[in-house]
Amino acid sequence: MQKIRIRQYREEDIPAMMQIWNQVVEEGMAFPQTENLTQDDAGAFFAGQTYTGVAELDGCIVGLYILHPNNIGRVGHIGNASYAVDREIRGMHIGEQLVRDCLEKAKESGFRILQFNAVVESNVHALHLYKRLGFVDLGIIPGGFRNRDDVYEDIHVMYYDLSGTRT
Repeated sequence: MQKIRIRQYREEDIPAMMQIWNQVVEEGMAFPQTENLTQDDAGAFFAGQTYTGVAELDGCIVGLYILHPNNIGRVGHIGNASYAVDREIRGMHIGEQLVRDCLEKAKESGFRILQFNAVVESNVHALHLYKRLGFVDLGIIPGGFRNRDDVYEDIHVMYYDLSGTRT
């Protein structure tokens, strides 16, 4: 088996990316979206990001992330990102590699902060990873996420200082 390679996506990656993204949407436990990407909108969705990266293993796309501004104007220096790993290959620390690459790309893109608005409480692997990598947990929004079973779960708001000026 080859090493995981993180790189910028290419147009030919879109079908695999769409499939992985839609897995997470359908699982209904991490992403806020309720509708799957379609072949008609996936290309524009991924192209519309500040940066879209993929994880490649043995020539296959096994994960991805999107990076974009969290808001506009005077808070446009705050980035936001989402990560997805193919459920058949989770547990190989691909998510960690995606997050680490995203931190570099966010800084290169001029973001000073990377903020996650809604890390779901039951997504324990993501919470543990973000804390281990140095993200600050600002607090919890009780019942902020409605999961696939229509259960309201708490969400964590987290950030990472890319500027190196604050901790």
